[in-house]
Amino acid sequence: MFLYTVTGKVGQEGYLDIEKSGDLTGKNVYVNMTNKCPCSCVFCLRQTKKQQENNTLWLKEGEPSVEEVLALCDKFDLSVINELVFCGFGEPLERLDDVCAVIDALKKKYPELKVRLNTIGLANLIYGRDVTPELAGRIDTVSISLNAPEEKEFLELTRSRFGIKSYEAMKEFAVLAKKYVPNVVMTVVEQVMPEDKIEKCRSICEGLGVTLRVRPFEN
Repeated sequence: MFLYTVTGKVGQEGYLDIEKSGDLTGKNVYVNMTNKCPCSCVFCLRQTKKQQENNTLWLKEGEPSVEEVLALCDKFDLSVINELVFCGFGEPLERLDDVCAVIDALKKKYPELKVRLNTIGLANLIYGRDVTPELAGRIDTVSISLNAPEEKEFLELTRSRFGIKSYEAMKEFAVLAKKYVPNVVMTVVEQVMPEDKIEKCRSICEGLGVTLRVRPFEN
């Protein structure tokens, strides 16, 4: 599925297709546009959880086109939702241009629509240039997976195809994004690291001028 809500019970009925989600008032709606990702994180649900065949975010039929995403969105009143979130099993910015096209069309229809991007923060390595200016006026919140307090552990956890330079690139992405996005957050997952490392990550975020969010571990 590429447009869904979340009920909270991930891997069973946790991902709920938008057409089965009922009243969308106050809910987050999630957009899953790609399976591609530059990382293979050891704690990712792709690695750790076998999804039910009818309740998976894996795009078996290929990536939805911009037109397909917008056609499905047109069936619903997105003015009542809390937030539109680009995430899923892949890295949304692997399809930067298409994500921007979807947002532009939806913000034209819903000027007050709040949009969040969940990302690994490596888009500038993916494209070999600074893409953060393209987030301006489109993304209201960027949530970046920090995952570790130092570069070696980050690479061990994420297994980024870009290697050891990924950590500093991810932090640089956060700093650059602050110029164009009102709210920049970095995240770690509880139980994946001890509290002392979480506090180190908190200090890193303070130094970068962004907020740390500790996400619950889903098992």
